[in-house]
Amino acid sequence: MEYRRLGGLDVPVLSFGAGTFGGRGELFGAWGNTDVAEARRLVDVALDAGMTMFDTADVYSDGASEEVLGQAVKGRRDKVLISTKAGLPMHDGPNGAGTSRSRLIKAVDDALRRLGTDYIDLFQLHAFDAATPVEEVLHTLGDLVTAGKLRYVGASNFSGWQLMKSLAHADRHGRPRYVAHQVYYSLVGRDYEWELMPLALDQGVGALVWSPLGWGRLTGKIRRGSPIPEGSRLHKTAVYGPAVDDELLYRVVDVLDELAAETGRSVPQIALNWLLTRPTVSSVIVGARNEEQLRENLGAVGWRLTPEQVSRLDKASEVTAPYPYHPYRNQEGFARVNPPIERLIAAGLAG
Repeated sequence: MEYRRLGGLDVPVLSFGAGTFGGRGELFGAWGNTDVAEARRLVDVALDAGMTMFDTADVYSDGASEEVLGQAVKGRRDKVLISTKAGLPMHDGPNGAGTSRSRLIKAVDDALRRLGTDYIDLFQLHAFDAATPVEEVLHTLGDLVTAGKLRYVGASNFSGWQLMKSLAHADRHGRPRYVAHQVYYSLVGRDYEWELMPLALDQGVGALVWSPLGWGRLTGKIRRGSPIPEGSRLHKTAVYGPAVDDELLYRVVDVLDELAAETGRSVPQIALNWLLTRPTVSSVIVGARNEEQLRENLGAVGWRLTPEQVSRLDKASEVTAPYPYHPYRNQEGFARVNPPIERLIAAGLAG
């Protein structure tokens, strides 16, 4: 397993996403319903492979994911990094969502109790709370860090201005800086590259990638002329995730199939490996409902796509840049002073 620096943490390039633990509710029940015994086995396999970071959230199965993860790592807390999130709605009514001072303090205390630990290695805001001043959020996080309950803090699903405003306030007032940004990024969802990736390069914020297989579309089971398999969770969960244009998906899968034949690797392994070549990516979060799926995902590391193979995937997954990045992005004069990500990678400036 390769490790990359995230704040003061050495994190594995593949992290385990515990969204399949617990299995409560329509969405998370469709993801998986891993119990404590199975979770312990998956943690065993992950740690044997050097996968030391485990990511969860309070909203996953209404807290059950944190509970199961806490039981699964019991007795080996010093061997793992725990990443969790808060901010999305936990219940209807007042104070059920957001990142106000009162909500954050309660959310952290509840997470510590469910996880069975006295500190969280990386605590992330699951979404931006426009109703709470940035000053209040960062002051509260600073108090929680000082109290020893949190080691590092991060964000998830922020826009560029939301993240930059938070970083600027942290720098100006000596508050904890977000070291991580948990983002959606995949071969069929490259929006992260337009603004958030350049911001992360400039500010030194590592990306933790969620749904790296395009919300389950890059498993190798969906391709031209083949309907979504009967057992796919997409039947129940597609409405909750990012939309993907069918033609883009088929174009990407066509190239993934070609590379699978060339490399002897599976389609999802190639899709995950491509992400590990991208600037700012610190760790890619992968889920698994069973040991077979976990071992399949672990096969994405320990080897590299060639530059030519990466280029083919880049081309297949490219879409027209949105405003204000289009129409100027590909004009030669503009590109010299504001080069696209591909040029930075080729020049060795963004690895």
